Amino acid sequence: MNNDFFGEFLAIRDETLKNIQLDNNSWNKFITYWSKILDKYSVDNVLNLYTYNSSGRTFMTFDEWNSEEIGRRIKPKSKGIPIIINNWKGYVFDIKQTYGKEYRIWNYNHFVDKSLLLAELFPVLDAGNQHICITRPRRFGKTIMANMIAAFLSKKVDSDSIFSRLKITSNLKYKEYRNKYNVISIDFSKISRFCDSYFDYIGKIETTLIRDLKKEYPQIEVYEDDSAADVLETIFEECNQERFVFVLDEWDFIFHKDFINEENKKQYIQFLSNLLKDRPYVQMTYMTGVLPIAKYSDGSELNMFDEYDMACKEKYSEYFGFLDEEVDQLYDIYKKITKNPKILRSELKEWYDGYRAAAGDYLYNPRSVVCALRDNQLANYWTSSGTYDSIFNYIKGNIADVRNDLVLMVAGEHVPAKMQQYAATANALHTKDQIYSAMVVYGLLTYENGKVFIPNKELMDKFDELLLSNQQLGYVYRLARESQRMLQATIHGDTDTMEEILEYVHDTEVPIYSYNNEVELSAIVNLVYLSARDEYRVEREDKAGKGFVDFIFYPKRNDIPGIILELKIDHTPQKAIEQIKEKNYQLRFQGKIGEIPVYEGSILAVGISYDKKTKKHSCEVEML
Repeated sequence: MNNDFFGEFLAIRDETLKNIQLDNNSWNKFITYWSKILDKYSVDNVLNLYTYNSSGRTFMTFDEWNSEEIGRRIKPKSKGIPIIINNWKGYVFDIKQTYGKEYRIWNYNHFVDKSLLLAELFPVLDAGNQHICITRPRRFGKTIMANMIAAFLSKKVDSDSIFSRLKITSNLKYKEYRNKYNVISIDFSKISRFCDSYFDYIGKIETTLIRDLKKEYPQIEVYEDDSAADVLETIFEECNQERFVFVLDEWDFIFHKDFINEENKKQYIQFLSNLLKDRPYVQMTYMTGVLPIAKYSDGSELNMFDEYDMACKEKYSEYFGFLDEEVDQLYDIYKKITKNPKILRSELKEWYDGYRAAAGDYLYNPRSVVCALRDNQLANYWTSSGTYDSIFNYIKGNIADVRNDLVLMVAGEHVPAKMQQYAATANALHTKDQIYSAMVVYGLLTYENGKVFIPNKELMDKFDELLLSNQQLGYVYRLARESQRMLQATIHGDTDTMEEILEYVHDTEVPIYSYNNEVELSAIVNLVYLSARDEYRVEREDKAGKGFVDFIFYPKRNDIPGIILELKIDHTPQKAIEQIKEKNYQLRFQGKIGEIPVYEGSILAVGISYDKKTKKHSCEVEML
């Protein structure tokens, strides 16, 4: 390297540094650039790269780009960027300065490194003929992890360029297991557009697998009536006992297709059993899906699988969904690279956290977090895409038993339930425990300490939608539909209308609760203020002043009043308002730095009481 040039370049670099230090816009541009650099350079070297090529993202040396592994070439007349690594002075080039074999650029802005899952599989591979099935709700990273496993283990590729930057390289056995196995990867969700029967579906999968095996092992003889299992047995016997790792994604996809009947489901289970069970050619099976493996008949077909779900099994739990510290990292990047960040860190937790893992962690929905940060907007990204994801599809089998619990869960309460193995072949769900178990499996509820509950605002909004749209829910539906009228009556101090709406509780054929405690009353109050969630952030049991207030309604706009609501059993609503004043609950609207904006508009104190003797509700509204 020309030392004169290097010294000259450093002088230019130092001038760039001064501009960054003195100008906020320059600083923001530099921080944004730094966050997008894929390779982990020192601050000095990042500054070098930024000075010379402020649009570049992926840098390597001349020899690295030209290696057999990467397979790219430096474009003629390209100027390298000087860097210093361990006292070595050299040049690097951006990918835009190269041509040749495709090289995948990772988007590190929304990337969470879960590669240590691979190390968990090393002993499973060593044991041989092991089968694991990991079940999680949709959008929890199952497919990404399956693809990662296949890419890491397959001997057909050299994946060091992908994994060299990831945590798995810290494992001493990284090189021992990387790209050393025959991998058969099947995504069961990939279905031909002309497929309209089970036999079309499974026939396509098996035909493709046999074709690929014949291509890799042309020396073996394959007969017309051979199954995939037969071909694999032949390979094992005639090709030095070749063994295979099976990576099977979305194993249960077929159970949700209209053309599949109960007999087809049994045939499919038998297909998997015939392919995998007690086969000498199986090194390991890694299988994912939403549904646990069906447990019916004698349960012998796929009993070789060790199953790991989110609710009851601790192992592997940290690899699916985002942990708090991982969301912290993503949020820090988001703040650096987003021109006008609109999302608070606390809002990510409110909207997307709350899924309870058996290991004790609360997990975020990863897809929703990434989408929110990418779009700079909080929204429901975990959208329904089929009848099997419909909340009402589950509860309609037992509305009478479930609807009261729905009111409690929408109010934020946890409802007792016994988790049951939800069979993939189950057609109908009749008991509450069956219904709730299925809803946990699909991610519509979560489970902790013998109780189920709604994990976050994203799903709470879906339940709100359910209560407002399904007449079959009876009095629950009618009360929810009255919620807009209830809110307007409260804002205008119309206590007669408020009391009228609350009396709907006792106009139903079966009163919802006896109101033995304020939890039961609060559930009803939550229901009749359901629509308020469109205009307010509603908090229950919020710390305020000298105590905890039952409800606080934080306005999303400045032109509507804040609301403090206190409940009483066998006391007057005036007593509730006195408590609001005495304990200075209104101080909560001042907020805390970094938590919520200061609200300086009008504030209403609302007292609601229920008299168990007279069976009457009373209401009072007062401006604070």
